[in-house]
Amino acid sequence: MRATVWACLVAVVLAGTCPGPVAVPAAAEAEPMAGAAQPLRAERNAMKIRILAKGWQSTAELEDSAAARDFAALLPLELTLRDYHGTEKVADLPTRLSTHGAPDGIDPAIGDIAYYAPWGNVAIYYRDFGYSRGLVRLGRVEGDVSGLAGKDPIVVRIENIATEAHRAAGSGQSD
Repeated sequence: MRATVWACLVAVVLAGTCPGPVAVPAAAEAEPMAGAAQPLRAERNAMKIRILAKGWQSTAELEDSAAARDFAALLPLELTLRDYHGTEKVADLPTRLSTHGAPDGIDPAIGDIAYYAPWGNVAIYYRDFGYSRGLVRLGRVEGDVSGLAGKDPIVVRIENIATEAHRAAGSGQSD
């Protein structure tokens, strides 16, 4: 369909008439139009964060969303994660995050980092859980999260890996 429209437009511009349906190879139909919005590519710049706790650490990748960008802007953060129903560790954030463009809720998986908009807190899931309205996925821990399991609170530092690497590189320079 799109190829027919383009063929008509080209014909009208060049000859002033539309020749009707034009056969276009399938590969050409798959080509995006110049100036058209391009889909996100897998090689997008992922925001990597580090989560550090006594006896446990991991990295995570944040989503490309308004809520995740707001969360990243708060880093570095030191939080006391408290157990919630033997499923997740939660902590209040210093400010609310944007939920613009977020779904009504999600079904979090083990390793998900999420924002619960009604309460304004962050959660890291160490056990599977069902769909929750108001829950926004921020990202996902890469690796084992069993170090978070248990009833005891855990103090964590969450930092942007790129920002911390830049600071470390800058601190080694002399004037």
